[in-house]
Amino acid sequence: MSGDVSAFGIDVSQGVQLALEDAGEFEGHPFQMNAQDDQGTPEGGAAVANLFVSDPSIVGVVGHMFSGATNAAMPIYETAKVVMVSPSATRIDLTQQGFTVFNRVVASDLFQGDVAANFIFNELGATKLAIIHDGGAYGQGLAERTREVFTSLGGEVVAFEAITPGETDYTGVLTSIAALGPEAIFFGGYTGEGAVLASQKATVGLADVPFVSDDGIYGTQFIELAGAAAEGVYCTSAATPPESDAKADFDARYEAKFGVAAGALSPYSWFGYDAANVIIEGIKKVAIVAEDGTLYIPRAALAEAVRSTSGYQGLTGEITCDETGECKRGGFAVFQVQNGAWVELPSE
Repeated sequence: MSGDVSAFGIDVSQGVQLALEDAGEFEGHPFQMNAQDDQGTPEGGAAVANLFVSDPSIVGVVGHMFSGATNAAMPIYETAKVVMVSPSATRIDLTQQGFTVFNRVVASDLFQGDVAANFIFNELGATKLAIIHDGGAYGQGLAERTREVFTSLGGEVVAFEAITPGETDYTGVLTSIAALGPEAIFFGGYTGEGAVLASQKATVGLADVPFVSDDGIYGTQFIELAGAAAEGVYCTSAATPPESDAKADFDARYEAKFGVAAGALSPYSWFGYDAANVIIEGIKKVAIVAEDGTLYIPRAALAEAVRSTSGYQGLTGEITCDETGECKRGGFAVFQVQNGAWVELPSE
């Protein structure tokens, strides 16, 4: 909710807000949102998780947004049996650790890495790729998957370099990469570092080398930070959901209420709405109403209900969770900054 990547948390929270407005009351009790800022970090993720599990009125969590924060928070929620539905945490192994409370309504980086590598090799025609990542749970994991798929296609990864997040000068690593003659650059990470790299690559002779990144840089913040250097940059991200009456209604309400189009701040406006509704539907299945009107939501039962979600029709399509908490498959697209705005490129 703060910093270079705050647009993600703000956007998702706004999607959740609309979901709660639509839900109204259940058995005389309103659904309420408690939005906390984990700053996208593992430390912040653990702190927020500890805050939430100690509050008996909190029964489910939409989140966390980023994979590092999510990974740190999962064991805490698991112990307390507080269910999670992330709209955006895509690191591959999050669903491979055996946790019963973690679910996501976005596909994993298995798919995103495939899309990135195939686009670079087949569409851009690059056979020599330099990869940079921020060393984080999300950025490095996606970079490794992109490297794996790119080499399997017959491409050569000429560099695989980590940078330190938060710095303002990456010309050193860019200079060393330039000497290797890459035909494209892929960056696994987030907005702040992506904007610096995109801005500085021209200073070391890489002006004409395409810069491709991930959904960690998608949104208006990257364009604002990178300025003119944002033009022409590519990223992979969750594809815009197919048009439907429900999506059109959501889009109109979102823009009217928040003054910005759905999908402008991040690609996860619709995913936040769906994540909240998956939890709401689970609550309706397991809630117990006492004689005095008190509403009880058994945490463990809610976690089981969410994990058993099947055939739920959300804004983003059908949501069905498997035994590991993967509730979505595929659904990534390539975007490019054109005339100062992200534009989804047509897929084959």
